[in-house]
Amino acid sequence: MKRLASSGFTLVEVLVALGIVAIALMAGMQATAALTRHAQRSTDMLLAQLCAENELIKVRLAKQMPDVGDTTHACEQAGRSLKLELTVRPTPNPNFRRVDARVLDAEVPIWRLSTVVGRY
Repeated sequence: MKRLASSGFTLVEVLVALGIVAIALMAGMQATAALTRHAQRSTDMLLAQLCAENELIKVRLAKQMPDVGDTTHACEQAGRSLKLELTVRPTPNPNFRRVDARVLDAEVPIWRLSTVVGRY
């Protein structure tokens, strides 16, 4: 009896091909998720930098020595509410004070910026 030659793929070949495609899709999804997280982190850092810089500029424009101590402010940027902690510390020279601005999002630190303010 003569056998007919079969054409097409076997079930094992199809399953192997599906496995390879699934692995490639998973790797693509992980890369996409990493890019999305990076873009969100960059946005968070930019907004936090704006909050910190704005607060330090306010301190400079006040034209008086800031009081030593800690204060907390809310900072709204692009519809996001961030927390800004302002810390003022004395320096060895009484004519200057160190001012640190730290920006947090739900108690997670995002950005820290420091400056020295002098007597006007």
